[in-house]
Amino acid sequence: MTTFWLLAPIMVIAALGLLFARKAVHAALALAVVMISLAILYAAQGAPFLFAVQIIVYTGAIMMLFLFVLMLVGVETSEAVRETISGQRLAAIVIGLLFGVTAVLAIGQTVTGTVVGLDRANANGNPYGLADLLFGKYVLAFEFTSALLITAALGAMVLAHKERLTKRQTQADIAARRMREYAETGRHPGNAPTPGVFARHNAVDTPALLPDGTPLDASVSPSIAERGQVRSGFSDDVARTADQLEHEDDPDSSGSGLGGPK
Repeated sequence: MTTFWLLAPIMVIAALGLLFARKAVHAALALAVVMISLAILYAAQGAPFLFAVQIIVYTGAIMMLFLFVLMLVGVETSEAVRETISGQRLAAIVIGLLFGVTAVLAIGQTVTGTVVGLDRANANGNPYGLADLLFGKYVLAFEFTSALLITAALGAMVLAHKERLTKRQTQADIAARRMREYAETGRHPGNAPTPGVFARHNAVDTPALLPDGTPLDASVSPSIAERGQVRSGFSDDVARTADQLEHEDDPDSSGSGLGGPK
Protein backbone atom coordinates (compact mmCIF):
# COMPACT_ATOMS: atom_id res chain seq x y z
CA MET A 1 0.00 0.00 0.00
CA THR A 2 2.88 2.37 0.77
CA THR A 3 4.41 1.75 -2.65
CA PHE A 4 1.10 2.54 -4.32
CA TRP A 5 0.61 5.85 -2.52
CA LEU A 6 4.19 6.85 -3.31
CA LEU A 7 4.02 6.00 -7.01
CA ALA A 8 0.41 6.95 -7.77
CA PRO A 9 0.96 10.77 -7.61
CA ILE A 10 4.11 10.41 -9.72
CA MET A 11 2.24 8.37 -12.33
CA VAL A 12 -0.62 10.90 -12.46
CA ILE A 13 1.78 13.83 -12.88
CA ALA A 14 3.74 11.97 -15.58
CA ALA A 15 0.49 11.07 -17.37
CA LEU A 16 -0.55 14.74 -17.38
CA GLY A 17 2.91 15.64 -18.68
CA LEU A 18 2.42 13.12 -21.47
CA LEU A 19 -0.80 14.89 -22.48
CA PHE A 20 0.43 18.48 -22.26
CA ALA A 21 4.10 18.17 -23.32
CA ARG A 22 4.88 20.10 -26.51
CA LYS A 23 7.96 18.09 -27.46
CA ALA A 24 7.90 14.42 -28.37
CA VAL A 25 11.02 13.69 -26.31
CA HIS A 26 9.43 15.09 -23.14
CA ALA A 27 6.23 13.12 -23.79
CA ALA A 28 8.25 9.92 -24.25
CA LEU A 29 10.12 10.51 -20.99
CA ALA A 30 6.82 11.02 -19.16
CA LEU A 31 5.51 7.79 -20.69
CA ALA A 32 8.66 6.00 -19.52
CA VAL A 33 8.05 7.21 -15.96
CA VAL A 34 4.49 5.84 -16.05
CA MET A 35 5.63 2.46 -17.42
CA ILE A 36 8.48 2.07 -14.95
CA SER A 37 6.21 2.98 -12.03
CA LEU A 38 3.66 0.43 -13.23
CA ALA A 39 6.40 -2.21 -13.39
CA ILE A 40 7.37 -1.45 -9.79
CA LEU A 41 3.74 -1.91 -8.75
CA TYR A 42 3.76 -5.31 -10.49
CA ALA A 43 6.86 -6.31 -8.55
CA ALA A 44 5.32 -5.12 -5.27
CA GLN A 45 2.26 -7.30 -5.91
CA GLY A 46 4.36 -10.44 -6.40
CA ALA A 47 4.34 -10.58 -10.22
CA PRO A 48 8.00 -10.68 -11.28
CA PHE A 49 7.17 -11.97 -14.77
CA LEU A 50 4.92 -8.97 -15.53
CA PHE A 51 7.57 -6.71 -14.02
CA ALA A 52 10.19 -8.01 -16.45
CA VAL A 53 7.81 -7.86 -19.43
CA GLN A 54 6.79 -4.30 -18.58
CA ILE A 55 10.43 -3.13 -18.44
CA ILE A 56 11.87 -5.09 -21.35
CA VAL A 57 9.00 -5.13 -23.85
CA TYR A 58 7.00 -1.98 -23.22
CA THR A 59 9.49 0.48 -21.73
CA GLY A 60 12.52 -0.73 -23.62
CA ALA A 61 11.06 -1.56 -27.02
CA ILE A 62 7.59 -0.22 -27.79
CA MET A 63 8.07 3.18 -26.14
CA MET A 64 11.41 3.69 -27.92
CA LEU A 65 9.73 2.71 -31.19
CA PHE A 66 7.07 5.37 -30.61
CA LEU A 67 9.76 7.94 -29.90
CA PHE A 68 11.76 7.12 -33.03
CA VAL A 69 8.63 7.28 -35.19
CA LEU A 70 7.67 10.69 -33.77
CA MET A 71 11.19 12.05 -34.25
CA LEU A 72 11.49 10.78 -37.82
CA VAL A 73 7.99 11.53 -39.07
CA GLY A 74 7.06 14.62 -37.04
CA VAL A 75 3.59 15.98 -36.40
CA GLU A 76 2.23 18.93 -38.35
CA THR A 77 0.24 21.21 -36.07
CA SER A 78 -2.08 22.18 -38.90
CA GLU A 79 -3.02 18.54 -39.46
CA ALA A 80 -3.14 17.49 -35.80
CA VAL A 81 -5.30 20.37 -34.55
CA ARG A 82 -7.71 20.89 -37.44
CA GLU A 83 -11.10 19.27 -36.79
CA THR A 84 -12.24 17.70 -40.05
CA ILE A 85 -15.70 16.66 -38.75
CA SER A 86 -17.69 19.16 -36.73
CA GLY A 87 -18.34 18.00 -33.17
CA GLN A 88 -16.14 14.90 -33.36
CA ARG A 89 -14.16 15.75 -30.22
CA LEU A 90 -17.28 16.14 -28.08
CA ALA A 91 -18.70 12.91 -29.50
CA ALA A 92 -15.41 11.10 -28.82
CA ILE A 93 -15.38 12.29 -25.19
CA VAL A 94 -18.97 11.20 -24.60
CA ILE A 95 -18.47 7.80 -26.26
CA GLY A 96 -15.23 7.27 -24.36
CA LEU A 97 -16.90 7.98 -21.03
CA LEU A 98 -19.81 5.67 -21.85
CA PHE A 99 -17.40 2.93 -22.90
CA GLY A 100 -15.41 3.33 -19.69
CA VAL A 101 -18.51 3.13 -17.50
CA THR A 102 -19.79 0.10 -19.44
CA ALA A 103 -16.43 -1.67 -19.17
CA VAL A 104 -16.22 -1.04 -15.42
CA LEU A 105 -19.77 -2.31 -14.83
CA ALA A 106 -19.28 -5.36 -17.06
CA ILE A 107 -15.99 -6.33 -15.42
CA GLY A 108 -17.42 -5.76 -11.96
CA GLN A 109 -20.38 -8.04 -12.66
CA THR A 110 -18.50 -10.82 -14.44
CA VAL A 111 -15.53 -11.18 -12.10
CA THR A 112 -16.69 -13.53 -9.38
CA GLY A 113 -15.03 -15.78 -6.86
CA THR A 114 -13.10 -15.31 -3.68
CA VAL A 115 -9.78 -13.52 -3.72
CA VAL A 116 -6.83 -15.79 -2.98
CA GLY A 117 -3.47 -14.74 -1.60
CA LEU A 118 -0.27 -14.27 -3.59
CA ASP A 119 1.26 -17.45 -2.19
CA ARG A 120 -1.61 -19.57 -3.52
CA ALA A 121 -1.77 -17.73 -6.87
CA ASN A 122 1.98 -18.18 -7.39
CA ALA A 123 2.17 -21.67 -5.95
CA ASN A 124 3.66 -23.11 -9.17
CA GLY A 125 5.46 -19.91 -10.15
CA ASN A 126 4.26 -16.57 -11.42
CA PRO A 127 4.51 -17.42 -15.16
CA TYR A 128 2.50 -20.61 -14.61
CA GLY A 129 -0.21 -18.77 -12.66
CA LEU A 130 -0.43 -16.07 -15.33
CA ALA A 131 -0.63 -18.64 -18.14
CA ASP A 132 -3.29 -20.58 -16.27
CA LEU A 133 -5.48 -17.47 -16.13
CA LEU A 134 -4.85 -16.35 -19.72
CA PHE A 135 -5.38 -19.75 -21.34
CA GLY A 136 -7.98 -20.97 -18.86
CA LYS A 137 -10.53 -18.64 -17.34
CA TYR A 138 -9.85 -15.68 -19.66
CA VAL A 139 -8.96 -17.56 -22.87
CA LEU A 140 -11.90 -16.07 -24.80
CA ALA A 141 -10.99 -12.48 -23.88
CA PHE A 142 -7.33 -13.27 -24.67
CA GLU A 143 -8.21 -14.57 -28.14
CA PHE A 144 -10.48 -11.60 -28.87
CA THR A 145 -7.70 -9.23 -27.84
CA SER A 146 -5.22 -11.08 -30.04
CA ALA A 147 -7.56 -10.87 -33.01
CA LEU A 148 -8.09 -7.14 -32.38
CA LEU A 149 -4.34 -6.49 -32.29
CA ILE A 150 -3.74 -8.50 -35.47
CA THR A 151 -6.56 -6.63 -37.23
CA ALA A 152 -5.10 -3.29 -36.11
CA ALA A 153 -1.64 -4.28 -37.41
CA LEU A 154 -3.08 -5.35 -40.77
CA GLY A 155 -5.12 -2.15 -40.96
CA ALA A 156 -2.02 -0.04 -40.31
CA MET A 157 -0.17 -1.89 -43.09
CA VAL A 158 -3.06 -1.34 -45.51
CA LEU A 159 -3.34 2.35 -44.67
CA ALA A 160 0.42 2.88 -44.95
CA HIS A 161 0.67 1.00 -48.25
CA LYS A 162 0.80 3.20 -51.32
CA GLU A 163 0.23 1.91 -54.80
CA ARG A 164 2.74 3.17 -57.37
CA LEU A 165 0.79 4.53 -60.31
CA THR A 166 3.77 5.94 -62.20
CA LYS A 167 7.16 4.61 -63.20
CA ARG A 168 9.82 4.74 -60.52
CA GLN A 169 12.21 7.63 -61.14
CA THR A 170 15.91 6.93 -61.48
CA GLN A 171 18.68 9.18 -60.24
CA ALA A 172 19.09 10.58 -63.73
CA ASP A 173 15.38 11.44 -63.89
CA ILE A 174 15.52 13.14 -60.50
CA ALA A 175 18.61 15.15 -61.50
CA ALA A 176 16.95 16.25 -64.77
CA ARG A 177 13.77 17.26 -62.88
CA ARG A 178 15.78 19.32 -60.40
CA MET A 179 17.63 21.12 -63.17
CA ARG A 180 14.33 21.92 -64.92
CA GLU A 181 12.94 23.33 -61.66
CA TYR A 182 16.12 25.39 -61.23
CA ALA A 183 15.73 26.82 -64.74
CA GLU A 184 12.01 27.53 -64.35
CA THR A 185 11.62 28.63 -60.71
CA GLY A 186 15.18 29.19 -59.49
CA ARG A 187 14.94 26.44 -56.86
CA HIS A 188 18.37 25.20 -55.89
CA PRO A 189 18.99 21.69 -57.28
CA GLY A 190 21.07 20.55 -54.32
CA ASN A 191 19.99 19.09 -51.01
CA ALA A 192 18.11 21.19 -48.50
CA PRO A 193 20.32 23.07 -46.02
CA THR A 194 20.85 21.38 -42.69
CA PRO A 195 20.08 23.15 -39.39
CA GLY A 196 22.87 24.71 -37.38
CA VAL A 197 25.22 25.51 -40.28
CA PHE A 198 27.21 28.66 -39.47
CA ALA A 199 25.30 28.85 -36.18
CA ARG A 200 26.20 28.31 -32.54
CA HIS A 201 24.08 25.15 -32.27
CA ASN A 202 23.56 22.10 -34.47
CA ALA A 203 20.13 21.20 -33.07
CA VAL A 204 17.20 20.61 -35.40
CA ASP A 205 15.35 23.62 -33.98
CA THR A 206 18.20 26.03 -34.75
CA PRO A 207 18.10 27.66 -38.19
CA ALA A 208 21.22 27.96 -40.28
CA LEU A 209 22.73 31.43 -40.63
CA LEU A 210 23.48 33.02 -43.97
CA PRO A 211 26.75 34.96 -44.49
CA ASP A 212 24.99 38.19 -43.51
CA GLY A 213 23.81 36.63 -40.24
CA THR A 214 20.12 36.26 -41.05
CA PRO A 215 18.44 32.91 -40.26
CA LEU A 216 17.62 30.56 -43.13
CA ASP A 217 14.03 29.37 -42.66
CA ALA A 218 14.41 26.53 -45.17
CA SER A 219 16.93 24.79 -42.89
CA VAL A 220 14.30 24.00 -40.22
CA SER A 221 11.73 21.23 -40.54
CA PRO A 222 8.19 22.52 -41.30
CA SER A 223 6.79 20.48 -38.39
CA ILE A 224 9.05 22.32 -35.91
CA ALA A 225 8.11 25.67 -37.43
CA GLU A 226 4.39 24.80 -37.18
CA ARG A 227 4.77 24.01 -33.46
CA GLY A 228 6.56 27.33 -32.87
CA GLN A 229 9.71 25.66 -31.50
CA VAL A 230 12.27 27.37 -33.76
CA ARG A 231 15.16 28.77 -31.73
CA SER A 232 15.45 32.54 -32.11
CA GLY A 233 17.44 35.44 -30.68
CA PHE A 234 20.34 35.52 -33.11
CA SER A 235 19.91 39.14 -34.21
CA ASP A 236 21.54 40.54 -31.06
CA ASP A 237 24.49 38.16 -31.38
CA VAL A 238 24.95 39.04 -35.03
CA ALA A 239 24.88 42.77 -34.26
CA ARG A 240 27.37 42.31 -31.41
CA THR A 241 29.74 40.29 -33.61
CA ALA A 242 29.51 42.85 -36.43
CA ASP A 243 30.29 45.65 -33.96
CA GLN A 244 33.37 43.76 -32.71
CA LEU A 245 34.60 43.24 -36.26
CA GLU A 246 34.17 46.94 -37.02
CA HIS A 247 36.24 47.85 -33.95
CA GLU A 248 38.96 45.40 -34.95
CA ASP A 249 39.12 46.87 -38.45
CA ASP A 250 39.22 50.46 -37.14
CA PRO A 251 42.91 51.55 -36.91
CA ASP A 252 42.15 54.35 -34.42
CA SER A 253 40.93 51.90 -31.77
CA SER A 254 44.32 50.13 -31.36
CA GLY A 255 46.82 52.98 -31.55
CA SER A 256 47.13 53.85 -27.85
CA GLY A 257 48.44 50.54 -26.51
CA LEU A 258 52.02 49.30 -26.04
CA GLY A 259 51.99 47.72 -29.46
CA GLY A 260 50.69 50.85 -31.18
CA PRO A 261 52.67 53.29 -33.29
CA LYS A 262 54.90 55.80 -31.52
